Amino acid sequence: MATKKEGKLYPDKLAVYEKIVAGNPAIERKGDTIPYTSLNGNMFSLLGKDGSLGFRLSREDRESFLKKYPSAILVQYGAVMKEYVKIPDALLTNTKELKKYFDLSYEYVKSLKPKPTTKTKTVKKKK
Repeated sequence: MATKKEGKLYPDKLAVYEKIVAGNPAIERKGDTIPYTSLNGNMFSLLGKDGSLGFRLSREDRESFLKKYPSAILVQYGAVMKEYVKIPDALLTNTKELKKYFDLSYEYVKSLKPKPTTKTKTVKKKK
């Protein structure tokens, strides 16, 4: 469900993104203003404020995707996200194909080394 902060996002793209994420109960959609998914501290999909949807793919899957679809490497806030492909709008209507690439993204991020957490753990005091 969209929150107030998400009101300015692209509602159609957000609905498709949430449907794809919900297709795998092991994955939790995160982010209030920029929806994203991550595993072990590694982000693997995001829906930018500009409405661009990006999936993180392995080199082989990325090259294959870029040959098959009129797309490019994702750029967010002027930064090139070299492992991410920008999902073309035409692919948003083909949820079966979109889910295939989302699943490839999830499989790829599972192979990456977990990032160390920056959160401090609170220790309960003994009584």
